[in-house]
Amino acid sequence: MLDIGVTKLAIIGGIALVVIGPEKLPGLARTIGTLLGRAQRYVADVKSEVSRSMELDELKKMKDSMESAARDVQSTIQTNASDFEKSWTEATDTAAQASTEVSSAVLPAYQHPKKKWRIKQGATPRWYKARNGVRAHVQSGAARVARFRPQKWNG
Repeated sequence: MLDIGVTKLAIIGGIALVVIGPEKLPGLARTIGTLLGRAQRYVADVKSEVSRSMELDELKKMKDSMESAARDVQSTIQTNASDFEKSWTEATDTAAQASTEVSSAVLPAYQHPKKKWRIKQGATPRWYKARNGVRAHVQSGAARVARFRPQKWNG
């Protein structure tokens, strides 16, 4: 590269002082300093652009590798899911056949003891509840006995 020492800079400064003159030398030095600063900023911008483009390339490569890995995982999950579905249908078919054989031979049809709980607790209209025989008001056992107890005769 350039091998510029202190002596060479002194010689260049002396020649510039003689050629340019002492009046214009400070203005020229400022102009040269601003131009060198602009050149350094431009070089720094170019370096940062190059490093950004390199990082962007690396990120694109990483993105491609992640997408390929995700595709591989998705394909393995789909194959495993199809195998699981096949085994599940086989198991449920055999269980359904066994349950129909047992229920038809031995057990009566199951009826839930609280079969009308949705009607009682839901937001159904009173006319529907009255038509289906659902109680609108709940009474305790003692209140029900007192209500239907025969009254005494006063006579």
